[in-house]
Amino acid sequence: MIDPAKIDALSRRLSDALPEGGQQVASEIRNRFRQILNQGLEGLDLVSREEFEVQKAVLLRSREKLEALEKKIEEL
Repeated sequence: MIDPAKIDALSRRLSDALPEGGQQVASEIRNRFRQILNQGLEGLDLVSREEFEVQKAVLLRSREKLEALEKKIEEL
């Protein structure tokens, strides 16, 4: 679901933003940031772009079928 490389990049950016003294323990901090980000994102109900596009297409087809049925009902 979530690209681990993106989480790693974000945790690296967060640890790099720390002042000089904090960068000495950057590896530990980066790992902790990664854990926190993973835990936070796992709690979200996210879908991939591919899943979203598939569901969007299904919804569009369903809408078209519904409109066709409504038109038939009106004709009857």
